[in-house]
Amino acid sequence: MNILITGGTGFIGEELRTLLLREGHNLVIITRSPKKYEDENAKNQRFVSWEDDLVAEMNEVHAVINLAGENLFGQRWTDEVKKRIMDSRVESTRKLVEAMRSSEVKPEVFVSASASGIYGDQGETVLTEEEEAANDFLAQVCKSWESESQKAAEFGVRVVNPRIGIVLEKGGGALEKMIPPFSFFMGGPIGSGEQYMSWVHRQDLCESLIFPITNKELKGPYNVCAPTPVTMNEFAKVLGDVMSRPSIFRVPKFVLDIVLGEASKPVTDSIRMQPKKLQVAGFEFRFEELEEALADIL
Repeated sequence: MNILITGGTGFIGEELRTLLLREGHNLVIITRSPKKYEDENAKNQRFVSWEDDLVAEMNEVHAVINLAGENLFGQRWTDEVKKRIMDSRVESTRKLVEAMRSSEVKPEVFVSASASGIYGDQGETVLTEEEEAANDFLAQVCKSWESESQKAAEFGVRVVNPRIGIVLEKGGGALEKMIPPFSFFMGGPIGSGEQYMSWVHRQDLCESLIFPITNKELKGPYNVCAPTPVTMNEFAKVLGDVMSRPSIFRVPKFVLDIVLGEASKPVTDSIRMQPKKLQVAGFEFRFEELEEALADIL
């Protein structure tokens, strides 16, 4: 297939491209700096800019995978940062949808990312795709993001929205922040420790992004997380065990609130998702248990 990807040079996108190229697909990657990747251009992979003729690209692709968006981590959410977080997702999605609308030949499917943050802090409640969205900032971002992508359904494109949990792999995401303290015997839970983490190995995430392209019954939002969410206390203990380190130095929530403010919510909110739609559709996770996922990564 010919597949167009946004966010294809990031933490998730690089692994996704590797999997798709291995399967023999032809990729077009939209990036802000295509010249930076000139050496990676090949017969089955091209890099284009947001200013190029996206309508012409849409005429040639079977599927679009949209992962573009400002990083949520590592900075306080000032009004300016919040605007960038929202605009980077909504505006890029809008541009893709308008290119599809203007194209003579439409893509068959639009896989446009969303996030577990749409559910907000829900304690021990088990969250399937039928759960109502919350009303905090992250939920508003996810709702706007999904709503913009669903406009492609108006002209016959099948739209799916993977609501992605906490992604585990080296070199990015939550582990990038948690591994160093454990390496120096200073690791431990973050926040209360009672909050649930809906996690997913990056390999399973990428497989789940490809899954709807050929599984044509899948539509709308679907949760992307291992079927075994854990509390932060459990996560820190397993991480310590895998690294042969203790898990005793807790980072209190009030410290995170002082340092990061509202930006601490992705790791302190309790989100206990279940990937109900994926399971019903027959998707098989390679890594269902946290210990085997972390052992594979580390």
